[in-house]
Amino acid sequence: MRFAPRALGAAIVAALLATPVVAEELTGTLKKIKDSGTVVLGHRDASIPFSYLATDPRQPVGYSHDLQLKVVDALKKELNMPDLKVRYNLVTSQTRIPLVQNGTVDIECGSTTNNLERQKQVDFSVGIFEVGTRLLTKTTSGVNDFSDLNGKNVVTTAGTTSERLLKQMNAEKKMGMNIISAKDHGESFLMLESGRAVAFMMDDALLYGEMAKAKNPADWHVVGKPQSYEIYACMVRKGDAPFKQVVDKAIADTFASGEVNNIYDQWFMKPIPPKNLNLNFPMSDELKKLIANPTDKSAEQM
Repeated sequence: MRFAPRALGAAIVAALLATPVVAEELTGTLKKIKDSGTVVLGHRDASIPFSYLATDPRQPVGYSHDLQLKVVDALKKELNMPDLKVRYNLVTSQTRIPLVQNGTVDIECGSTTNNLERQKQVDFSVGIFEVGTRLLTKTTSGVNDFSDLNGKNVVTTAGTTSERLLKQMNAEKKMGMNIISAKDHGESFLMLESGRAVAFMMDDALLYGEMAKAKNPADWHVVGKPQSYEIYACMVRKGDAPFKQVVDKAIADTFASGEVNNIYDQWFMKPIPPKNLNLNFPMSDELKKLIANPTDKSAEQM
């Protein structure tokens, strides 16, 4: 049942990509970038391995960031601006949508889930990753699934879909959890590592990223039946079809050329900063399908 809607979404995106952007009729974000000579990229500081700050030099790196740079390359060609400047703007889970909406950031590629609620506020590119929401906990905690969280302290990151799901689960199942909403993923993991929470709920790939930077990664594991499957995508301003078209095409071309496989391997199958640990997170079948048939639909629409 998942394939027909995804195929339809891919067909719609393909039709959109087939329509050329007319340079002399620039509007919206493309005009803003052309006039200013600069594209502003929204990035995260702790969404390992998608978008985070490296230590030396201290600049954005990651899987999503590499795809974002492919968009920059496409903009240079589309606008005939080989010297297009890039400016970075840090965003958080709470500020990322407003900063895209108000024009501070032109595009945000990190670990942002495309969902129906957010589609009312911004537009999303074709999907760049697919995850499941699970739990990170100590191997000795006794927590193996969400049912083991009754009456316990559980941390998640504020402004995320995991926070909404966890609060909904707590209310509906009367689990008596004390839910702690940290400002970012790094703070969430500190809450967990310091013992102030017994588990950290978030997207599985991000949890593997946090585990990789732990003092002793072997002390932790990811457990639990996924409570949702979510598709990450890049955010752009709502209703700006010409700019979204360039973004979608840049990502779809990276998928079609096979370059995405090298990008994936670099961040999920090889040692990465800051501790040069390997996440050992093989590409899922769902992500392979997403790459083979790009779509800007959310998981809810599949």
